[in-house]
Amino acid sequence: MSNKSTVVVLAGGTGGAKFARGMLDVVGDELVVIANTGDDIEIHDAYVSPDPDLICFSLADRIDARGWGLEGDTFEYMRTRDHWFNLGDEDRAIGIRRLHHIRSGGTLTEAIAALTAELNIHATVLPMSDAPVRTEVFTDGVWTGFQEFMVRGRAQGDIADVRFCGASTASPTPQVLEAIAEARAIIIGPSNPVASIGPILAVAGSVLQAAAAPVVAVSPIVGKEVLKGPTKAFMKWAGHPADAAGVAAYYGAIINGMVADETVASVPCLRADTLLTASTRAAVAQRTLAFALGL
Repeated sequence: MSNKSTVVVLAGGTGGAKFARGMLDVVGDELVVIANTGDDIEIHDAYVSPDPDLICFSLADRIDARGWGLEGDTFEYMRTRDHWFNLGDEDRAIGIRRLHHIRSGGTLTEAIAALTAELNIHATVLPMSDAPVRTEVFTDGVWTGFQEFMVRGRAQGDIADVRFCGASTASPTPQVLEAIAEARAIIIGPSNPVASIGPILAVAGSVLQAAAAPVVAVSPIVGKEVLKGPTKAFMKWAGHPADAAGVAAYYGAIINGMVADETVASVPCLRADTLLTASTRAAVAQRTLAFALGL
């Protein structure tokens, strides 16, 4: 990163990745994405970092139509294995290199920087921390890792509790602290507030709350519906309704404004169509940035 100001996007999951891709069209290499790593898992002899990878593949226009993994990837490795976690061959190769790098004393930040360079991405993607933080979900009397809950368990069962293991001792990286300090705007993407943004806030929430830049959240609720994933179930556990007002309440004092397609009375709100498609994502990002800078 240079000394010029940045536009920081906090992201995880499909919605956050799509918003980050739209912001890339607006601010180019000023974009810094701070990605959730609570979903990370070591599996298939690889270190899989689902949200940073999803964001990188999206920024590079390499995301597969299924919504995850690399477009055109093959699955020869998985053909000989009956396993609940599917992983493409090129995707797995990235994870193998990442695991080797970390076990050799390198950092997750360095490994993700290598991936952005490989994919020729003109933006910065940062993990929220180089220390391991893992989201776990308590359902049916058992704690399970996030990937097991989402993929193996198909996100079934009532969520009785959520924890971010390791967050209390993890710290934001120097690169994350620098990006936030230099930011002219910080935007929380339309991600699952609990599962995708919660781990970032558990690590860097106090830094974000003290940031000089305005912090604006984009609601992941579109047309009063959750477009993808168990956001409603996680919001129910957090004690908030799955609507824009509930999202604003969850973020509380961290945010200075909200962008949603419904009115939110508790904070300054830009009411706008937030449906993200290839043809609308840049416009949504532009309006969100202008709103943030006007606060």
